[in-house]
Amino acid sequence: MKQVIRDKRDGRALTRESIAAWIRGVTDGTVPDYQSAALLMAITLRGMDREETVALTDAMLHSGRVLDWKGLGPPTVDKHSTGGVGDKVSIALAPWVAACGAAVPMIAGRGLGHTGGTVDKLEAIAGFRAELSAKEFASQVKRIGVAIAGQSADLAPSDRTLYALRDMTATIESRPLVTASILSKKLAAGAAGIVFDVKCGRGAFMETRAEAASLARDLVYVAEAFGRRARALVTAMNEPTGLAIGNASETAEALSVLRGEGPPDLTSLTRLLGSAMLVLAGVAGERHEGDARLERALGSGEAVRRAEAMIQAQGGDPRVVATPALLPRASIETKVSVDRAGYVSAIDSRSLGLLLVAMGGGRERREDSVDHAVGIRLLRKVGARVEAGGTVALIEARRDAPDWAEAARRAFTIADHPPPEEPILIEDLGS
Repeated sequence: MKQVIRDKRDGRALTRESIAAWIRGVTDGTVPDYQSAALLMAITLRGMDREETVALTDAMLHSGRVLDWKGLGPPTVDKHSTGGVGDKVSIALAPWVAACGAAVPMIAGRGLGHTGGTVDKLEAIAGFRAELSAKEFASQVKRIGVAIAGQSADLAPSDRTLYALRDMTATIESRPLVTASILSKKLAAGAAGIVFDVKCGRGAFMETRAEAASLARDLVYVAEAFGRRARALVTAMNEPTGLAIGNASETAEALSVLRGEGPPDLTSLTRLLGSAMLVLAGVAGERHEGDARLERALGSGEAVRRAEAMIQAQGGDPRVVATPALLPRASIETKVSVDRAGYVSAIDSRSLGLLLVAMGGGRERREDSVDHAVGIRLLRKVGARVEAGGTVALIEARRDAPDWAEAARRAFTIADHPPPEEPILIEDLGS
């Protein structure tokens, strides 16, 4: 391992054999965390070429079991987001797409850095069990067409260790590490097609369009190298998605999309990704047909029923889909007010994500517990008119929190004129 670390530190490409040996050691515990941490940092600083990235993905993928959906019937399709503040799309998207005739076996993650995790959000539902064995996961997908679960011990187990180490060692943003982490989980889950939602902006890990597009291309390239259909959309993350930031409140907001009550930006993004998934799976021939199928599933109530079935199958209370008040919510609200009139020209999503972590709604260390009830509720988004002293957000906490309210206030930029509208879809890299 010392030589492998030295090779990457000095900018040399790692062989497939050395990468495989490292991942075997991560999986069986013979490579200590401090050596993996050193290699992760060397990779972050020196990078990896595509051959190395494919080799790393392959080793991580085959560190555990790989599911196979042959003979299932409905086509399988999955989605992955690279993460952003307020990104709760998967919670609505997976059952909605399943209601349209595709099967969605979705492996999701926990919070990483300033971004929240789908698993943490779903665990705000009383009784919800995100930790399913591969057998339980496969059985549920075959039975009701959808499951959202964390990584089981037998699916890409090496990624569980490396994911936590990356969060603790400032190596989150490395493109080859992001690519291998995402795809080892997604390929292990076995879906024939994957749609990637690559976030771009101040609240994303990839802040510039060039960085996001490069990651999107890498994800498609590596997925296709393993024989999967893939498509990548680069979407905006310069402000939080929706109005809710926080585990329970984001779950409630995501489920509101299935009742036709979601915020416009969240609903539009969920619909965009859902249509792309249906086309990639072959359930729809093109986007308009995908949109029509999604609309029918919404209007008939089948999307809601599929979400209820998924939550119940995983031990949660299905009533939360129709009654979000059943989810926990911190009872003390502190207003976030601005000191001048004008228009909201920017919201620093990253700052708000880090503030949620400071409030207990995320993790600073991997062993930290998460308070599902705390959150930040936006009352004004970019482009909205505000008056001097007007309230732009609420801090939902277990104490009066003027300090957190002040931190949130600093995340809002007020200007004399509204900014130009930014489209949700920045770039569609196709498939």
